[in-house]
Amino acid sequence: MAPLSKARTALSALRAELTGEVFAPGDPGYDEARTVFNAMIDRHPAVIAQCEGKADVVRAVRFARDLDLKIAVRGGGHSVAGMALNDNGLVVDLRRMHDVTVHPGSASVQVEGGAMMSHLDRATQPHGLATTGGRVSTTGVGGFVLGGGNGWLDRAFGLAVDNLLGVELVTADGSTVLATARENPELFWALHGGGGNFGVATALTLKLHELPEFSLALLMFVPETGPEAVRTYRDVIAAGPPEVGGAVLYITGPPEPFVPEHLVGTLLCAVLVTYVGGEDDLRKLAQPLLALPHAAEVVSAMPYADFQCMLDDPPGLRNYWSAEYLTGLPDELVDIFCARASSMPVPSSCQHVLFPQGGAIAAGPPEYPVPYRDAAWTVHPFGVWEDPADDEKALRWVRDVRDDVRPWRTGAVYLNFIGDEGRDRVVAGLGTENLNRLARVKRQYDPDNVFRYNHNIPPA
Repeated sequence: MAPLSKARTALSALRAELTGEVFAPGDPGYDEARTVFNAMIDRHPAVIAQCEGKADVVRAVRFARDLDLKIAVRGGGHSVAGMALNDNGLVVDLRRMHDVTVHPGSASVQVEGGAMMSHLDRATQPHGLATTGGRVSTTGVGGFVLGGGNGWLDRAFGLAVDNLLGVELVTADGSTVLATARENPELFWALHGGGGNFGVATALTLKLHELPEFSLALLMFVPETGPEAVRTYRDVIAAGPPEVGGAVLYITGPPEPFVPEHLVGTLLCAVLVTYVGGEDDLRKLAQPLLALPHAAEVVSAMPYADFQCMLDDPPGLRNYWSAEYLTGLPDELVDIFCARASSMPVPSSCQHVLFPQGGAIAAGPPEYPVPYRDAAWTVHPFGVWEDPADDEKALRWVRDVRDDVRPWRTGAVYLNFIGDEGRDRVVAGLGTENLNRLARVKRQYDPDNVFRYNHNIPPA
């Protein structure tokens, strides 16, 4: 840590030179600037640099290195472990950098490092184009993509990293590099799942796909019908094309017009079928589910960007998530999954989720450090609640879900779905051989492990 006099002088210079805004403890707006999605996170950075562009990022990184400050990088701030913040270090806050430039002719898009999914999806939608994005509109594009990128369109278009064409990066020494398949290819490989370990992504270029139509079927079942609904959904996915996706979610019945009033606030099994195509074809594919007795139904074509906002959770809630990737979904596991829903905190915003894999996920490039690619299903206990008094109950429920499915787990995991669960889970999220290779890349671009507020890869 630098002497106090040097730190004060450097901070004054940073305030004067940065195009964006600088916050330190005691400044008006500091507490708002350090607030992240997960209300369980309460950290106090020494400096928050809200950058307006690449030059600001370079200046902020060099400031931190000069004062020997650790660096955290904030995009969407959705990391459940609060990795967008640190204590007594510098936060490079990218949220002001959210420009999106669509190139319809090359079916590609360039996205600044602080853009949210809503920025990306709203920009590509007028062109009838889309790429795999997160499942809520407030997720940051940069962290989502560099961590692997699992979303509603992945069975049709592949993981987000399968669509990554290039990354502009500010490295630990404050220099700028471009990583593509031809330029710095080893770094480019590492950015396909290695997260924010190698620098600050100031821009990403992604491949786009034609998406002229998107439709969905959302059916609500009472818990007693849940096991039959889950098995039927499993069979719809198995028989359907890669364009069919969605999820099973046990949720608290929301106060929506399509939910009967007496079911609002109660446990419900929601089956969501998404389809890259029109409503008529979706109805044919979802007919086995539509034939089951259900309490609520919505079947409609919908702009994809609008759908991306449907499951947005408000900020300010307490969050604890985890995940396991599964070899299959046999009837025994369906029954165990459905039974565990009874211990989910209700009413709350918790979601007990199963996502289908397969399709373009499984068919994607096998060389990238995403070892969960060949799993059949994902179980994702998504704990979201309001009252701190419910902390123990919610955390126990998430851990119980993981314990339930151990006989069927592959051992791999998508690191964006979990918090800080220890070194073994980082290995599971990247693969042992991949991790050794990633550590060598880390040594080249961040030998001092400056970028450690992530699922960390120490330099070899």
